[in-house]
Amino acid sequence: MKTRIDPRALTRELLAFNTINPPGMERACARHLGAILEAAGFRTAYHEFAEARTSLVAEIGGDPQRPPICFTGHIDTVPLGAKPWTKDAFAGETDGDRLYGRGSTDMKSGIAAFVAAAVELAPRLARSPGVVLVITASEEIGCEGSRFLADAKLLDRAGAIVVAEPTANYPYVGHKGLVWFEIETTGVTAHGSMPEVGDNAINRMARVIGDLEGFRFPVQSHPVMGSPTLNVGTIRGGLNTNSVPDSAKITVDVRTVPGIDHGHLCHSLETLLGPRGAKVKPIVDTPALYTEPEAGWVQEVFEVTTPFLEGRPTPKTITFSTDGAWLKPGYGGPPAVILGPGEPRLAHQTDEWCSLSRIEQSVDVFATLMRRWCGV
Repeated sequence: MKTRIDPRALTRELLAFNTINPPGMERACARHLGAILEAAGFRTAYHEFAEARTSLVAEIGGDPQRPPICFTGHIDTVPLGAKPWTKDAFAGETDGDRLYGRGSTDMKSGIAAFVAAAVELAPRLARSPGVVLVITASEEIGCEGSRFLADAKLLDRAGAIVVAEPTANYPYVGHKGLVWFEIETTGVTAHGSMPEVGDNAINRMARVIGDLEGFRFPVQSHPVMGSPTLNVGTIRGGLNTNSVPDSAKITVDVRTVPGIDHGHLCHSLETLLGPRGAKVKPIVDTPALYTEPEAGWVQEVFEVTTPFLEGRPTPKTITFSTDGAWLKPGYGGPPAVILGPGEPRLAHQTDEWCSLSRIEQSVDVFATLMRRWCGV
């Protein structure tokens, strides 16, 4: 007997769990989803990389000749921000086609959509290659949950991956890699009236920033992703105005394309900035995600999503990073797309919302992909 879950109602249920990261505390939300999936016949396992930082892996079906298809999403959200919300961030208020709440677009609606599709198809999926759902903790701060699953070898098999991040139901074939660096310069403090006695760390940092502006990446561009980028995001230094500063730090956001090794990139920055006395330390490291658009399954995804778009998709990559960067290598490198109902431009914004109609469309798309993969 088929069970149908209203994906809009499930989205509201998930919004009621405060999973703002930090601190995250995803356990209750993960257990809620696990109970729904267990009742539908899924085998579930919970994995915590820290206290109450819970990821869920749920599986149904299985075939030694063909791996399951994977759908993934994260249940943590970003903070609400300083600007007051006009809607309750956890109540799932609606206005016309809009469902409001922190995580509505990024990305609890995507999770609700693939859970609803999987539960409805569960009786047929049980006798097929099957589906694996990977619902992660702490994606918003360095993809900690998915990296833990991959590093601990807690992932079994998957033949394709759908990352249900907000794309307005447009399939993207990847995203750039992400690496953040903290760079520090040191000097010697002295009275501000006698700068010649000291060594100004901020002046050193100014020269470092100048060097970074001229930095050249080993790969200058990618045919789909475009060019790698480097941005100085924060700067701090000095104790008070009338002292020579003896310490300055910046953080740098680098977005990379395939062909750029992050370890080699770090070494290149150390070589460039070492003469300035700068110390370079990577603080976040997420690889790029990319699948060749010509892959047969990717073209099938393009076909399935076309009726919900203004035409057949063309190869594009999304601007933000996802758990797919760790899950794809963790599963041995299957094709992956980023595809979900949320609105990309609304991620992390005040009064975040998701289209109710897009959630329903997403259920249709996900269910079709499950049926085609599993032959049911």
